[in-house]
Amino acid sequence: MNASELQRLSSQELLREYDDRMRELFNLRYQASTEQLENPALIRQTRRDIARIKTIVRERELESKS
Repeated sequence: MNASELQRLSSQELLREYDDRMRELFNLRYQASTEQLENPALIRQTRRDIARIKTIVRERELESKS
């Protein structure tokens, strides 16, 4: 997902998406360790999605404080 799609989501949906991505990252890492992962670029993409979500959550926290 790109940042504009993520910004449209509510805070609850963002947290749910974060949990899903963390679970997905765990599964991808497990597959990589057992040499079953076909596309290792998925790990990088998932990590970046997680970073985008965390950035948007933090931006919203800072907006609500000011």
